[in-house]
Amino acid sequence: MNGLRAPADVPAHHGALLPLLGADHEVIDFFAGVADLDATGPADQELEDGVRLASGARLEQFARAASGDAFCFVGEGGEERPVVYVSLDGEAGPLALGLPELVRLCLVAPWWRDAPGRTAGELQAVADEYREDMPDLDRRRDCAARALGLDPAGLPSEAAALARLVELSRGPVAEACLVVGYEGDPLDPLFVSDPS
Repeated sequence: MNGLRAPADVPAHHGALLPLLGADHEVIDFFAGVADLDATGPADQELEDGVRLASGARLEQFARAASGDAFCFVGEGGEERPVVYVSLDGEAGPLALGLPELVRLCLVAPWWRDAPGRTAGELQAVADEYREDMPDLDRRRDCAARALGLDPAGLPSEAAALARLVELSRGPVAEACLVVGYEGDPLDPLFVSDPS
């Protein structure tokens, strides 16, 4: 998509990840149960009427959150396409350049939705609360990563994953992934300040 590429430290996965997100028990347990990304019914995924990309490019929902928020691919192609999140609260923005990058984000920071506008200390408190509520979080993450063919030791840090969200929310990626509502007005950005 116009020169937008995943970072060098996010190698392409050799197989299709999306079918695994909706079929493998350990993967579903983590992604739907912990990261709030449910890809178990791709045929049931449908965006709210009138929600589209400002550029006119294709916006294809492939997963949803429990709230009904949407995870969508941008443009034509496969899992290498940029991924945007569209909230029913009127917010939208890019999360990753490709499904492999989104998978890594969800594995290391499944609480990423709580990141906008928070300081590093506040984010650490959110992460600590997640681990307190879910003492087996790291074990579940590692099981899901292995089921996807990923080495848990090779995952990015939480800080690096969140910094990447902020990077994507600015400049050409954000412009290419601008989502508008049914009246044609841009939705509010997901990330407006640096969470570090």
